[in-house]
Amino acid sequence: MSTTDFAPQGTDTTAPRSAGRQRVTFPRVVHMEWIKLRSLRSTTLTLAITVALLIGFGLLFSSLVGSGEGPDQEDFSDPTSITLGGVMLAALAIAVLGVLMSAGEYATGTIRATLAAVPSRLPVLWGKVVVFAAVSFVLMFVAALAAFLLGQSVLSSRDMDTAALSDPGVFRAVVGAAVYLTGAGLIGLAVGALLRNTAGAITLVVGALFVVPGLIQLLPSSWNDAIGPNLPSNAANSVMSVQTAGDSLSPGSGLAVFAVYIVVLLAGAAVVLKRRDA
Repeated sequence: MSTTDFAPQGTDTTAPRSAGRQRVTFPRVVHMEWIKLRSLRSTTLTLAITVALLIGFGLLFSSLVGSGEGPDQEDFSDPTSITLGGVMLAALAIAVLGVLMSAGEYATGTIRATLAAVPSRLPVLWGKVVVFAAVSFVLMFVAALAAFLLGQSVLSSRDMDTAALSDPGVFRAVVGAAVYLTGAGLIGLAVGALLRNTAGAITLVVGALFVVPGLIQLLPSSWNDAIGPNLPSNAANSVMSVQTAGDSLSPGSGLAVFAVYIVVLLAGAAVVLKRRDA
């Protein structure tokens, strides 16, 4: 016995189902990912931690540098790098958030419902990228700008050298900090989609962004000079540095190398998403 046996004569039982069905479009997929991002408390908390690390450590370094109780001013290349000293720790937090945004759905099994709603699959990945990149860049730019302005105010109150946004390379460094943080999150998102395992993806991202650059320095100098500047974090660091070190890439080259890492990883994630079952 089917449900149509109970329907009044002349009633089309398929009408309500058809009326509630909406065509899957990319803007709707982006909206779906936006709802996921803003409705998860862990996402909001991690973004808040990222902002707190960026601004908090910038203020801490600005307060302690040269005081004899913290790093010396010679440890930083210029006043801008002092106030952006929290970028590396903030990158760790936002890279983990990127992993959770992709691999977290596989851990909870919700990816099956997502792919059932979007059978073509790839719009899901691009929707995550669009939402994550837009939210991260806007938030990280505001946070980097706040860290710079507040940090320079602290340095000025201590009669130390300061920098202004209008100085050569300073605004580019502030924007570069937001670019690096957004890119670190996208790398985490791509690796999470590739591995589909939260712990493994976090380990790989942390190792690649924060451990390998230190280990490379233990290699012969010829290897270090050839490999070191092209590592993701070092390439991105050249974008947010006012003064380019002799062994670093130029800001333009660093941005290009960093972008290649992101594009390649996202392309790999797209291939895996299309070919492997959820």
